[in-house]
Parts: sequence; C-alpha cells; structure tokens
Amino acid sequence: MIDVKPRVVAVIPCYNTASHIAEVVTKCLPHVDQVIVVDDGSTDNTTIEASKAGAQVIRHERNMGYGAVIKTGFREAQIKGNDIILTIDGDGQNNPDEIPLLLEPILGGEADLVIGSRFLSNNPNMPSYRKFGIGVITSLFNLGSRTKVSDGQSGFRAYRRKIFEALSLSEKGMSVSIETLEEARKRGAIIKEVPISCLYSLPTLNLKVIRHGLRVALSVVKIRLKSSLPSFIGGKIARNQSL
Repeated sequence: MIDVKPRVVAVIPCYNTASHIAEVVTKCLPHVDQVIVVDDGSTDNTTIEASKAGAQVIRHERNMGYGAVIKTGFREAQIKGNDIILTIDGDGQNNPDEIPLLLEPILGGEADLVIGSRFLSNNPNMPSYRKFGIGVITSLFNLGSRTKVSDGQSGFRAYRRKIFEALSLSEKGMSVSIETLEEARKRGAIIKEVPISCLYSLPTLNLKVIRHGLRVALSVVKIRLKSSLPSFIGGKIARNQSL
C-alpha cells in the first residue's frame, strides 16, 4: 500500500505588503506544495512582488476585509484539491520556518486545527496594548467553553480539509479568526496550539486601533451568542415538552 503525502497549501492574506511579501512567499515555498496570495485591493506592488516570488495571486479589486480574504483563499484551496490549508500573515510578522510546527499535529493525526500561539512562547517585543486586547478577545471566546485557547486572534494556523470544507463563514473583518474557531468547535474539531515567535514593528496605539479592538470584541460576543442561542432555545423547548 502506497502512502499518499497530503497536499499542503499556504494562503497568505495581504494588503499593501509589497515590502515583505516576496520574502514571505519565498520562505513558505520549501514547506508547502503551493502558495496562494490573496491581495485585498492593495494600492502598492503587492500583487507584482508576490507573483515574481512564485505565488498564485488572487486579487480583490477593492478592499473587502480580512474575512473576505480568508473565504477567497479557502475556496481556491478547495478547488485545487488541497488536504491542508495553512494561513500565514503577509506582513512578515510570522516566521515561515515554523510551518512544520503547525503541520506536525495534523500530519500525526493529533489535531484537525492547529493555532500558532504567541502566548505559549516568549515574545518580549509584543506591545502591551496588543497583548491586552488579544487577551480580552480570547477570554470572551473561552467564556463558558470546554475548548479553550490561549491565542484566539493568531492568523498563523493549519486546517485539515474536513474542517475547512465544513466552515460556514459570514464575518467580514478580523473577527473571522474567532468565527472559524467557533465553527470548528461546533463541529467537534480537535484544536491544538503550538508556540510560535512573532516579529512586531514599533508599537503605535491610536484611536483607530482602539476602535478596531472594540469592534472585534463586540463581534466575538455576537458570534458566541449566535452559537449558543439555538442550544439554549432547544434545551428550553425540550424541558417545556417534558413538563
């Protein structure tokens, strides 16, 4: 019997990352079978640089948001018949040489979804405001759940095919990171985390960043309520019928 090696694709969401994307693509290629860059309406040379580096590029004509980028990448990966999707940021924050760390639990049959967690390793350069914001969002996701994670906002992940095919995503922004976890959790996926490093640029806290964090936090609450409401209603109906 011949073992068939799973086909792995890296999906890289991008918006104005021309200065980093070629290096990210080049470093991803030795670890995967294909690299797909989804350019979310960049106004710089992101598409050109990604193509020159060897990636297949799908370009949105206008900026549609991180959620739309993830859905485009997942859809293309399914069409190409890939067995594992790996998502990694295109701005150089993640280290592509850590890709094997995320693939190992899936290839070994230990997980369906693997998160690269920035909180399981020492990342001294993470800005304190970012650490606080991610911590709040992750805590909201973990509230009342048996399946808990340490980094609900990490975009460095790997998904087994049966999971990414089953996801039904509607979020348009960064809250899709939580939505994918909630969808996977509802479907009984085995979720595992591995420690990763992360490189940050100089910290800048401003009103735009604060508003973004609040929007994501509110979206997380909405996602959790939407997920738990049918179970609550179903349980209430069942109890009333038994009276």
